[in-house]
Amino acid sequence: MRDLLDRQRAAFLAELPVSLDIRKDRLKRAVAMIADNAGRFCDALSEDFGHRSREQSMITDIAASVAPLKHALKHVGRWSRSERKPAMFPLGLLGGRAWIEYQPTGVVGIIAPWNFPVNLVMSPLAGVLAAGNRAMVKTSEFTPVVAALFEELAPRYFPVEELAFVSGGPEVGKAFAELPFDHLLFTGATGIAKHILHAAADNLTPVTLELGGKSPVVVGRSADLGRTTERVAMGKMLNAGQICLAPDYMLVPEEKEDEVVAGLTRAASAMYPSLLGNPDYTAVINDRHHARLTDWIEDARAKGAEVIAVNPANEDFAGSNSRKMPLHIIRGATDDMTVMQEEIFGPVLPVRSYKHIDDAIAEVNRRDRPLALYYFGSDGEERRRVLDRTISGGVTLDDVIFHVGQEELPFGGIGPSGTGAYHGEAGFRTFSHARSIYKQARLDVAKLAGMKPPYGKATWATIKRQMKG
Repeated sequence: MRDLLDRQRAAFLAELPVSLDIRKDRLKRAVAMIADNAGRFCDALSEDFGHRSREQSMITDIAASVAPLKHALKHVGRWSRSERKPAMFPLGLLGGRAWIEYQPTGVVGIIAPWNFPVNLVMSPLAGVLAAGNRAMVKTSEFTPVVAALFEELAPRYFPVEELAFVSGGPEVGKAFAELPFDHLLFTGATGIAKHILHAAADNLTPVTLELGGKSPVVVGRSADLGRTTERVAMGKMLNAGQICLAPDYMLVPEEKEDEVVAGLTRAASAMYPSLLGNPDYTAVINDRHHARLTDWIEDARAKGAEVIAVNPANEDFAGSNSRKMPLHIIRGATDDMTVMQEEIFGPVLPVRSYKHIDDAIAEVNRRDRPLALYYFGSDGEERRRVLDRTISGGVTLDDVIFHVGQEELPFGGIGPSGTGAYHGEAGFRTFSHARSIYKQARLDVAKLAGMKPPYGKATWATIKRQMKG
C-alpha cells in the first residue's frame, strides 16, 4: 500500500497543475465505471447482504453515485476559479492585491463502510476528483463481493496512479489509516473513528469523519400523523434501517403515542405486506449484526418495554435461515436499555413520549450530538425553537434522510457524529487547499507604514490605525 501511495504522489506532483479537462475526464470515467456496470454492482450488493432489493440498490448506490459525480462535472469549473479578496486598507489603494486559489492536496485515502459500499465510495470521489486529487480506497471486509468487483473494474477505467482499491480486514484497515495521506476520509462507527484518528495523528493527516449516532425524530403536536408515520417507517425500513441517517428514536406528544404506533404499524404493513419472500426488503448484513439486534430487542423486553413486531403475514422468522428482520417498535424504552444507549442500525424503533416540546429538546440535548435531526409539524414557532435549541449535523423537516441528497448542502456530523463535511461545493473545498496569495504594491509599503527602523511617527500612526479597526 505504501508503494501504491508513493506512485500516486509522484504522478500527482509530476502532473501539476491539474487542468480542468483532466478533472472532468476523471469524473466522466467514474460515472462510466458505475453506469456501465450497474447490474453487476446490484448483483454483488445482493450477494453480500444475503438479499438486497435491486431497485433500492439502483436508487441508493447506483443513481446516488452517478448524480454527485455529474453534479461535480457540471460545476467544477465554477468551484475551481480563484477568488479575489479585498486587500486590507490602505494596501488595496496603494496597489496591493489578494486572492485565493484552490489547489488539490494530493492523494486522498477513503475508508468506506459496508451499508452503502458503492455510494459511500463514489460520492466522496466526486469532490476528490473534482479537486484534482488521486485516491486510494479501502473497501469493507463485510462486503467482499462488491470489493472484488471494484478491484476488477477500476483498472479498466483508471490507472492505479489515479485511483486504486485495496481490501482486507481490520489489520489492513489499520495499516491503511497509518499511511501519510494528504487527506483521509473515514465513514463508519464512532468507536472505530477514535482508532482512525490515533492512526492518522502520527502523520498529522487531516481527517474527515462521517459517523452516525442516535438521530431523533421530534413529532410536534401540529404534525400530520398519517404522513409523519409513513415517512418515518419508509426511512427506518430502507436498507433494513442500516443507514447512518436512519431515524433512531421518536419523541412524540404523550397523548398521541397510541396513534403514532398505530400509524407506523399501518405504514410498514402497507409497504411490506410480507417480508421473507419480498424482493423489496433488504436483509441484515451478517449473522453478527442480526444477533446484536436480536439481543437488544430481548434486552428491552426483559427490562419492561413493550415490543411490537410488525409482521402482517405472520411469517416464521425464527424458523427461517434468512437474516430479514421485521420492524420492531419499542414502547416504554428507558435509558437503561441498550436501544437507548447505542446507535441501532437496524429495523428497531423506540418510541418515547413527552409532555412539552422543551422536554423533547432536553432529551435530544442530553445525548451526543446526532448526525441528523428530524422535525415534523406545521407550527412555525415550535419548529424554529427545535432548530434553535438543538445542534445536529443536518436536519430534514417534515421527512427523514432527504437532506443527504441535496448536493449543495454540506453533509457531515458534529462531535461524536463526525468532523468535517463533503457533497457538492463543500466536498470540493474539503479536498482542496485554499491557498492565500498576496501581491505587494510597487511602493515601499514597509517604509510608508513605519515598519522599517528607526521607528517614529509613521510607525505609531500605523499602530493606531490597526487598533482602531
